[in-house]
Amino acid sequence: MLIAVPFALFISQTHPSTSLLAAVAAVPLLIAFVSPMSGLYLLVFSMLLGPEFLVGGIGSGNTLGRGVTLRFDDFLLMLVGIGWLARVAVSEHGKVFVRTSLNRPIMLYTIACVFATLIGILAGRVRPIGGLFFLLKYYEYFFLFFMTVNLVKTKEQVKHLVTASLVTCFLVSLYAISQIPSGMRVSAPFEGQDGEPNTLGGYLVFTMALIGGLLVTPGAVQMKWLLVALLAVAGFALQATLSRASFLAAGVVLVGFVLLLRRRSPGLVALVLAGCIVLAVLAPRAVIERMTYTFGQPEEQGQIHVGSLRVDTSTSERIQSWSQSFKIWKTSPLWGHGVTGGPFMDAMYPRVFVEVGLLGACAFAALLYALFRTGRISSTHFEDPYLRGLSLGFLMGFVGLLIHALGSNTFIIVRIMEPFWLVAGLLVKSLLMDQHERGSIDDLSLQAARPIHSSGSLRPPVPRPQPFPGRAL
Repeated sequence: MLIAVPFALFISQTHPSTSLLAAVAAVPLLIAFVSPMSGLYLLVFSMLLGPEFLVGGIGSGNTLGRGVTLRFDDFLLMLVGIGWLARVAVSEHGKVFVRTSLNRPIMLYTIACVFATLIGILAGRVRPIGGLFFLLKYYEYFFLFFMTVNLVKTKEQVKHLVTASLVTCFLVSLYAISQIPSGMRVSAPFEGQDGEPNTLGGYLVFTMALIGGLLVTPGAVQMKWLLVALLAVAGFALQATLSRASFLAAGVVLVGFVLLLRRRSPGLVALVLAGCIVLAVLAPRAVIERMTYTFGQPEEQGQIHVGSLRVDTSTSERIQSWSQSFKIWKTSPLWGHGVTGGPFMDAMYPRVFVEVGLLGACAFAALLYALFRTGRISSTHFEDPYLRGLSLGFLMGFVGLLIHALGSNTFIIVRIMEPFWLVAGLLVKSLLMDQHERGSIDDLSLQAARPIHSSGSLRPPVPRPQPFPGRAL
């Protein structure tokens, strides 16, 4: 009744075409509320394919001109979360947060960000509505992580969600390739007139790393030619972004795979290197010009000179932003200026120091280490080749995003972080399920091996050390 009344008023006061569009959009939202797991599948597709619109005028005092982008998956995530929390509330054994190895780092980083933003609001550096709105937008993917860990129940669901993510990557890549004839740098759907090629590049680097992990792991997938085709399509789209940060990140990921395979499969390494040479020879002219532009731009004002080399103005601005951020950071070194309290800068690491200070930077570093540790342990823990390959791809993709963050705000870009934290949640949940299965098998083995005394009682079970995921907090 609470939903029907405002919906009826909306229909009666809007144009029929608008009402029809709203009714169509309400269907997946209703599905997400009634069935959170179905909503999670819808959310996977809407991460990159969902429409968005810009709400301007609520940036902070030092971040003028920045609006907040609302997207369809924001509402979808909210309704999936409400449905999940409602089910937890009526369940006798429901838990809001499953105990994982990432809970504490996430909690510490979130507290640091909230505290810094509140201090910034009190000091007049951050507008209250704008700062809190950006804070919610930046860290909604943590909620996605917890929701994924709680909703996923089987390893089949893990594989299905990964498959849905790869299908989404294929569709996004085709959309990006379709923009090439326009002569502009390509971007993901629904990103406005200017687009965000760097965002699409970071997303493609991470997803291609997942594909690479599945390809190089023996027995992970049956029809590898499908993944090879997807890798080729995504790589073609990545070239069209002309994003140098993404090219650098992809190069680091490629080097990581080569180092990993140099002893296990030297033939495959030779094939990969040959492919790289062919790719470099056949690369479009725009890609070559973009790569050489860094040191080949004609002399202009604002360029940084390194010896006899000139660095282009775009890269020079990023380098200068690091120096500028250090000066700003010194004015509030411990807790920073708050989210959106500093000037806009297109680099993740100096932005962290400016916005959340040294305390927040330490919490951020702890979170990054916990993510790396999760990927490293997962890549050697699983017996299932698919999960092992997925873990390896996640680890390589994470390293690639660390490099991508040198020239982009990678870890606060929702279109990169939503797929990233979805896969992180899937891996953590798979670890928990695997440990539970092994524990059940061990219990059965112990019961079968216990000698029976004359009294008919069994010897008490031998206590076993708690597995890695259970020691999280």
